[in-house]
Amino acid sequence: MSVWLTERVSGLLDRTTSRRGFLARTAVVGSAVAVDPLEYILHPGTAYAAVCRCGNPACGCETPCCDGYTEFCCTMYGSNTCPSGTFAGGWWRADGSDFCGGGPRYYIDCHGECPPSSGAAAGFCPTQDGLTCECANGDCNNRAAGCVQFRYGQCHQEIAQAGRIACRVVTCTPAYLLDNACTTTAMYDEYTANHNRPCLQAPAFVRRAYGSAATADGMGVWLVAQDGGVFAFGSAQYHGSMGGRLLNAPIVGMAATKDSNGYWMVANDGGIFCFGNASFFGSMGGRPLNSPIVGMAATPDGQGYWLVASDGGIFSFGSAQFHGSTGAIHLNLPIVGMAATPSGNGYWMVASDGGIFCFGDASFHGSTGGQALRSLIAGLLPTGTGNGYYLWGQDGSIFAFGDAVDHGDYPRLPSTSRTLAADGIDAFYALVPNPPAGYSLWAMSPLGPPPTKHTYTFGLAAVVPSP
Repeated sequence: MSVWLTERVSGLLDRTTSRRGFLARTAVVGSAVAVDPLEYILHPGTAYAAVCRCGNPACGCETPCCDGYTEFCCTMYGSNTCPSGTFAGGWWRADGSDFCGGGPRYYIDCHGECPPSSGAAAGFCPTQDGLTCECANGDCNNRAAGCVQFRYGQCHQEIAQAGRIACRVVTCTPAYLLDNACTTTAMYDEYTANHNRPCLQAPAFVRRAYGSAATADGMGVWLVAQDGGVFAFGSAQYHGSMGGRLLNAPIVGMAATKDSNGYWMVANDGGIFCFGNASFFGSMGGRPLNSPIVGMAATPDGQGYWLVASDGGIFSFGSAQFHGSTGAIHLNLPIVGMAATPSGNGYWMVASDGGIFCFGDASFHGSTGGQALRSLIAGLLPTGTGNGYYLWGQDGSIFAFGDAVDHGDYPRLPSTSRTLAADGIDAFYALVPNPPAGYSLWAMSPLGPPPTKHTYTFGLAAVVPSP
């Protein structure tokens, strides 16, 4: 019966809605009919919003929480990107959006991750995705989050199982789709064209669960959570944290001192916090910013640091010298990190699509800008000579340029060795050079704290010790 209903209602949609394409209509309608066939047939509206199902029973059907759509990620997490513990599972398009100059607008569903399961059949894991069905931020005036069990399926098709939809990302440029391993098969829902939240007009940036810094010997890593809590692994020593203390803004990055006996942390308002033998050289805390701070890098002499904003704005303190920025340049996607040259007389910046920007004595050796990626780029690691660099992705992908040697990465491991949830998407937080010739990728469970460490060593690198 459900097949017959899908075909009949699909034909009806062809005449009564703006959704285009038989495959797109069938996919959406099939899900709606499976949920509640009679209510969908008897009441007009979109398939995506076929049923008044509230994340909170105290909310009325006329409130956004009950309209069948999912809330924007930026409302819940402050960043218009899929949050940690989720992956992009599909996308749709709406034309004629007032917020994209009348052009198309693109939406990406961020699904909760299912636990690792070898050879699992395609499907859903609604009781194991770590999500709770509720109105976003507990407010009836926000749409629901963690409630919808539905997947378009044009993104990350290698991930067979998906959780419910945690939130949705929106963009006026399809470039973001390339960074989420999505196909070009288009679904449409014009009803969403002018859904909006003020945070969508804020400067774009990528927020993750942790910032990271590596020890000088390549045998250890620190992670810092958004609340300033610090976790030390391998040879990294704990020197203090901001955990349990009131912060004006979340922590987004950190950098280690030259001898690894201290570290700095930076918040997205530019506030700096020093521990161990890390000295304070200044900050942007309390000063106006065009875009949020997303990371930092220390000078080779340990007597200064740079802060980088998502628009590529650079702020220099101590011995760090300003060599230029992209603050006044339109970027396709936001900056996610930076690294200093060995001399300290220049630096590279990298965007989430792997676009590279060079300043001072930093040389360009290639990029992944414009390439289809399996996941967002997370950072850049220069070689010891400064004549090359590695780009590494949130999924453990490695891209080598210049004199950087490719020793492998997580996606190229045998399937039996890839045991992380969602096949490693969004799991990796550090790429560390290890002697004599190799590197290690550090993956962390998004659950916690404390996070669970997974280390993958490539090349002739020494084995990284357990924490």
